[in-house]
Amino acid sequence: MTSTIRALLKPHEHDVGGLTVRRVLPALAARTVGPFIFFNHIGPATLMPGKGLDVRPHPHIGLVTVTYLFDGAIMHRDSVGSVQKIVPGDVNWMTSGRGIVHSERTPDEERASGQSMHGIQTWVALPVAREEVEPSFEHHAASALPQIERDGVTLRVIAGTAFGEKAPTRTFSPTLYVAGKFARGSGALTLDTEHEERGVYLVDGDLSIDGEALPGQQMAVLTPGAPVKLASANGTRVMILGGAPLDGTRFIEWNFVSSSREKIDAPKIAWSEQRMGHVPGETEFIPLPPQRRENKAPEA
Repeated sequence: MTSTIRALLKPHEHDVGGLTVRRVLPALAARTVGPFIFFNHIGPATLMPGKGLDVRPHPHIGLVTVTYLFDGAIMHRDSVGSVQKIVPGDVNWMTSGRGIVHSERTPDEERASGQSMHGIQTWVALPVAREEVEPSFEHHAASALPQIERDGVTLRVIAGTAFGEKAPTRTFSPTLYVAGKFARGSGALTLDTEHEERGVYLVDGDLSIDGEALPGQQMAVLTPGAPVKLASANGTRVMILGGAPLDGTRFIEWNFVSSSREKIDAPKIAWSEQRMGHVPGETEFIPLPPQRRENKAPEA
């Protein structure tokens, strides 16, 4: 292994309603990469006509949920009144703070016709001082996100700063989040050392990091302080993520993230008693599951 790769993270696969979900973070070798505490690769999958994604209303605290799609569409609804369809290239950025409730479903048109579904969902943990910020939701269309073209490589800055550009999404600490697409025969891309912690996830295709091949659907966590060269012979899609290290340990219980276990107890009770808010127009909800203290499989 080259000195620029600190760890390779292999995902755990789950089946969620017929969709293959590869969970990369958290992992034993790297609990977080910058502020990213959760990384799910969803699909690719084909949803037949009449079938769809139905993630019922569920709560979050202490984090930002980020949805980015390659294929398909999802309708987002939440307890602050947001109703937003997301399509490939857009970004949905939901800040849960002290508490928010949301659902994710296949839009009616796509449910009727059927669709391919493929995308990435991540959680970004909030700094301790901002864990209980007012909940909010942002949607940014693909056209509003900075796009960079470099010798056959297309880069879309989803959040934070990268390659001299800054995304419009509201971040709370130094953040790196970029979707990259390499054409066949493209030139190499240098990932600099602007951000202390960096990870590279291979969505599909082939990618080498300083000449070493990255296995498909795995994440390379890079050694701090060293620029690296990313290259693809036949074309690829990658996600580049990271930022400043988190300001301390984070605990995960189901969909709740906090710097303190005790801060999770009140939201758990509130959700059990349906006092965390409601998604307008929806009556279903996902009950609080039987609790294990750490890393109970969450809803996205």
